[in-house]
Amino acid sequence: MQDSSGWARDLRVEVAGQGVVAHTGSVAVRLLADRSGLTQRLSQVLNPKDALILHDRGRVLTDAAVVIADGGRVMSDLAVLRDQDELFGPVASDPTLWRTLNSIDEHTLTRIAAARAKTRVHVWNLIRTRHGAIPAARLAGGEDLGRTIVIRLDATITIAHSDKEQAAGTFKGTFGHHALTAWCDNTDENLAVKFRPGNAGSNTTADHLEVLTEAIRQVPAPYRRDLLITCDGAGSTLDLLHHITELNKPAGRKVHYSVGFDLDTRARTAIGKVPANAWQHVLDTQGQARDLDKAGVVELTGLLRESAGGDRLKSWPEGMRVIVRREKPHPGAQLSLFEELDGWRYQLLATNTPVTTRGLLGQIAVLEARHRAHARVEDRIRTGKNTGLGHFPSRSARINQAWIAAAAMACDLLAWLRLLCLTGPLARAEPKTLRYRILHTSARIIHGQRRRTIRIPETWPWAQELRDCLTVAMNLPLTT
Repeated sequence: MQDSSGWARDLRVEVAGQGVVAHTGSVAVRLLADRSGLTQRLSQVLNPKDALILHDRGRVLTDAAVVIADGGRVMSDLAVLRDQDELFGPVASDPTLWRTLNSIDEHTLTRIAAARAKTRVHVWNLIRTRHGAIPAARLAGGEDLGRTIVIRLDATITIAHSDKEQAAGTFKGTFGHHALTAWCDNTDENLAVKFRPGNAGSNTTADHLEVLTEAIRQVPAPYRRDLLITCDGAGSTLDLLHHITELNKPAGRKVHYSVGFDLDTRARTAIGKVPANAWQHVLDTQGQARDLDKAGVVELTGLLRESAGGDRLKSWPEGMRVIVRREKPHPGAQLSLFEELDGWRYQLLATNTPVTTRGLLGQIAVLEARHRAHARVEDRIRTGKNTGLGHFPSRSARINQAWIAAAAMACDLLAWLRLLCLTGPLARAEPKTLRYRILHTSARIIHGQRRRTIRIPETWPWAQELRDCLTVAMNLPLTT
């Protein structure tokens, strides 16, 4: 058999020398935290007054967020920074990180959230300066929503493989925790996350109101005048929609919702009364109309509000519209008995966006395409789980809550890295790609003229992108 490892015949391995560092791109992430003012604000929150401390706790928590953004899963991964002091300087020990996380109680979490919100004001100003505006959220059909800031709510299960505080059986038959999250669709930032036991309900109104309230607080004030709140059918409740309706009432403020709605008896009855010629075209991912024999959309509001038998939406908010999409099911799709008999798969949504909305947005096909884009929250959760939200490192619920706060900041730092320091495909890359191409790059530290220089290998395929990323991060305007 031919030896295919001949290329390695003269290789040797040793541990020696210095001046070579790995994870060079994480310097940009750490600089983002520092120059945005996040580290300093966390220091004001976490450092005990009049206490002598060796390691600034704001620095410790920021470093935890940097490590999580870099792909770290446990507290001991802080060694990635600590053992490269030539690049990162003094970094706290694992016990110091543990003590810092353990010192964070509910009141401190609230103050950390306030520090994040204040930092976000500065970062969004930088984003607007670089791009001309906050990026617009896009419909499933390709059009964008302009200045509207979209907040997407969704819950997710994190499996616990050992006995941890507040871990419990979930509705999926697994064991773990059931966190509720909120994401900004415009920027991919994590706006809020609530640590919950595994048996927490998917439609718990109090939890949704708490997370939504915090998410809105995280949006800088000038951008709260035009909001869209989305969630799936499991999370939409009567009280949540009434709350959003009240937020929409003040003059000069637009807070709309687009949420999943149940295919219940009243909806099935209304669907049965829809004339065949009333169905309209559904927009595909390119914004083109699909064939009516494959998919259609129609508004049910009139049938539900004014049909024989009275108003079937009497307890729901005034101004709520119900829209249904039907589609020929793909092989293996799980259908209800009603759908099996009818031959169509139905999905309903409720929204308070009126028909009189300027432009095309009031049209039901566009509203359906807008709601279909809620599926992007699954990508945010998937990448969030790959950035600290998919593994809780401690048996202690208190430490895991603090870890989640660090993970939320890690998600923000990666979003800011894409928006402020990267261009081209990397500005749209997921965390795994960023780590492989940028964050985990090795380089050499060169000393001279009282300065340190990061020398990136010319042969690295993304050397120029990494150089530009680090240069931009080093020159970001400093705030306090």
